[in-house]
Amino acid sequence: MEAYTGSGWLLTKLEQLVNWGRKRSPWPLPYGTACCGIELMCALASGYDMARFGAERPSFSPRQADVLIEAGTITKKMAPILRRIYDQMAEPKWVIAMGACACSGGVFRTYSTLQGIDLVIPVDVYVPGCPPRPEGLLYALLKIMDKIDTEHPLRGEIAGLVEGK
Repeated sequence: MEAYTGSGWLLTKLEQLVNWGRKRSPWPLPYGTACCGIELMCALASGYDMARFGAERPSFSPRQADVLIEAGTITKKMAPILRRIYDQMAEPKWVIAMGACACSGGVFRTYSTLQGIDLVIPVDVYVPGCPPRPEGLLYALLKIMDKIDTEHPLRGEIAGLVEGK
């Protein structure tokens, strides 16, 4: 944004203004299924204060959230439910996979554990580690914000909404 000093005038492109607003108000949907959920709660608490990035409003309804934070192990039985939650989220939407179990199944090479949530839903940012640190989640949130900043919502270029992408 370019600001000109004077009597309250602000000059910018509408697309940059829309991205500025979207970037500074992500509404996360926490989906903690295992021990990584504790680290997710820690990132939301006052010590790390995810609210300073505008994400102070965790939503527990998929229709009112735009960033799904999946923290923990996903079993194959949970996979259709996770997909349904993802489908219920409004566009544009982003996904953060938090922890080794969410990213790749972790140490669980069993018949019931899903070997990565990208087998069910698309993932925008992976946070590795077992357990992942809250700083990793904050970094992932900043990466989502950078991704939002490069989108062109007025041209329909949001999260692959353009045909052929």
